[in-house]
Amino acid sequence: MENFMSNLNKYAELVVKVAINLQKDQTLVINSPITSVEFVRAITKKAYEVGARYVHVEWNDEEITKLKLLKAPEEALKEFPIWKAKGFEEMAEAGAAFLSISASNPDLLREVDPQRVAINNKTAAEALQNFRRYTQTGKVSWAIVSVPTKEWADKVFANLDESERVNALWENIFKVTRVNLDDPVASWKEHINNLRGKLEYLNNKKFKKLYFKNHSTDLVVELPNDHLWIGGGLKNEKGNEFIPNMPTEEVFTMPLKTGVNGYITSTKPLNYGGQVIENFTMTFKEGRIVDFTAEKGYETLKKLIETDEGSHYLGEVALVPHKSPVSDSNIVFFNTLFDENASSHLALGSAYPLCIEDGGRLSKVELEERGANTSLVHVDFMIGSNDMNVDGETLDGKLYPIFRGGNWSI
Repeated sequence: MENFMSNLNKYAELVVKVAINLQKDQTLVINSPITSVEFVRAITKKAYEVGARYVHVEWNDEEITKLKLLKAPEEALKEFPIWKAKGFEEMAEAGAAFLSISASNPDLLREVDPQRVAINNKTAAEALQNFRRYTQTGKVSWAIVSVPTKEWADKVFANLDESERVNALWENIFKVTRVNLDDPVASWKEHINNLRGKLEYLNNKKFKKLYFKNHSTDLVVELPNDHLWIGGGLKNEKGNEFIPNMPTEEVFTMPLKTGVNGYITSTKPLNYGGQVIENFTMTFKEGRIVDFTAEKGYETLKKLIETDEGSHYLGEVALVPHKSPVSDSNIVFFNTLFDENASSHLALGSAYPLCIEDGGRLSKVELEERGANTSLVHVDFMIGSNDMNVDGETLDGKLYPIFRGGNWSI
């Protein structure tokens, strides 16, 4: 117990000082499930210790969400409290930092009609799209981290005795976030520096196309001429660094909206809004999905793709080595925050404006004119494997190996 509390406090300190990099007199907004109260209290304590002005906690209960989706009239699913959306926008405008704790039951909404889930998700996305602009452009500091729940641990470690599952998930979260090391803060600084070396290479090469190929994927991804690779840490508008995802092993950019051709096969399950999609394929022509299949969760995937026009296209292409702390754990987490950092991946929906030169200053129309995809959604899904090869083609037609056998070759 003593070692657990020590790691919990180290985790909270890492989140506040490195992931969010909270500044003196800054407000911290925490979105958290009620099951994560112990961790939220630890973060709140660390936040005030570094000089936070105020810590606001926005609690949610997924069981209440499930009841709403099962029993509320459909018209209620088309309503979102505007006061809440405006409140987030006002706090962002005032320079607050935002932390989300991802700790859901992967099978929560298994019994719910995917159509009702889709309506509810789209309603929230529409209401929060102005707020989302603050995070996607890096105007404010934000981060996503995770802690176990019983239901999540039961899904991941079904092979263990029930009494051991939550502890096993904690141990693995501490490991992949480097919390179990003597100095997690120093370790993260070294890790981010390593990622920056990859970014420098990719941004210098200015590849016009990427070729992804393994036993079940054959995809060509064209990139905009003025694309930028980003990853690890970002800077907000005040110049303060932060790490949006913890753990993170990826470097990513945006594809040219109409420049994706070929097919992919998923290599890990996708937990989307409490419903699991497994063993799915997608075929792209001139950027658009023209065919898809799924062994499990087909209707959920269909509703996701049909969210809007932009959800038929890709908004992100990310490189993640097969050799990484998350991948080395050999665990399927059923949580995108972790699984996407074990595998190269793509994302349906909106591109991050920061992935194109001066993108943070561009309007939606201007981004689209530059080849970026826009959408209400941004959902990552995994395609990487230990036999994935990735090549980059430069403007003069030369090919360079980027990945061989799932790992960096640069």
